[in-house]
Amino acid sequence: MTTKKLLLQACKDNVEKRITDYRNEMALLAEAIENNDKESEDGDGGNGKLLNDIEKNAGYLNEALKTRDFLAQINPNSTHTTAALGSIVKTETIVFYLSTSVGQIEIENEIYYAISLQSPIGMLLKGKSKTDSFTFNDKKYTVVDIL
Repeated sequence: MTTKKLLLQACKDNVEKRITDYRNEMALLAEAIENNDKESEDGDGGNGKLLNDIEKNAGYLNEALKTRDFLAQINPNSTHTTAALGSIVKTETIVFYLSTSVGQIEIENEIYYAISLQSPIGMLLKGKSKTDSFTFNDKKYTVVDIL
C-alpha cells in the first residue's frame, strides 16, 4: 500500500474510532437516564446534565460523520504540484498530510502530521508549490516536495 493510502486509512480509522466512541457514550448516557427515571420519585432524577451530555456527544458525532464524508473525497492515487487536499507536503523539518486534523501519524518509521486545510497552518500551506516558503509561529518553513 502506498504512503498516501496508509495515511488516509489512518485518518479514516481515527474518525471511525471517534464515531464508535461517541455512539457508545450516548448509549451509556441514555441507559443512565433510563435507570435514573426508574429510581427517581421527583421526576427529574438529575437527568438534565445527562441530557446535555447526550446533546454534546451528538454534536461531536455529527462532526465526526461530516469528517468521514470529507475524507471520502480524497483520492490517494492523485498527484499534486501544489498543496491541496490529499497532498503530502514535505518541508525541511516536518511532513504534513493535508486531510483532517488527526495529528501525528507514524508510517514506516517516518512521522507525518495530518492537518486540516482549515487549520491555521493548513491555510498557509494551501496552494504552495515546491520551493515556496511560509512562516508559522515565527518559524519559517520551505516546501521541499509535494506528493
